[in-house]
Amino acid sequence: MRATLRTAALAACTLLAAGAASAAPDKIGTVDTAFKLLGRDHDIIVEAYDDPAVQGVTCYVSRARTGGIKGSLGLAEDRSEASIACRQTGPVNFPAPLRKQEEVFSERLSILFKRLRVVRMVDPARNTLVYLTYSEKLVDGSPQNSVTAVPVDRATPIPLK
Repeated sequence: MRATLRTAALAACTLLAAGAASAAPDKIGTVDTAFKLLGRDHDIIVEAYDDPAVQGVTCYVSRARTGGIKGSLGLAEDRSEASIACRQTGPVNFPAPLRKQEEVFSERLSILFKRLRVVRMVDPARNTLVYLTYSEKLVDGSPQNSVTAVPVDRATPIPLK
């Protein structure tokens, strides 16, 4: 019994540490799009995400956020539309080789199944980082997406795994 509790406690601590290590976005600002009498207004939020594997690259993501009582309580499902613009914000450095394609950010948009995802792809022929954002539902996915690219100086080749 004690071993089971100890294992469960260790697993919980590991999950909390992993969650704390993931970078939270910086909120840049919001624009109200519809007034709600009760709860927060419907709005568009802009957040900045620093790429955790590429120093000097920041992605700016804008997305609709549902207001009202459900939105204020985190129970509403946000719309699938999002836009992304990634830019070089400092000297580009690669502490470790990158995968050809990997998810770099993910954020919950509804209480159950919907997530906003950002995937980084490497275009080695053009020495460019390509970022794709999309929203998915566990049930049916979503074709709503946006793409942006960050060219990297040819003097700094992108290392691949």
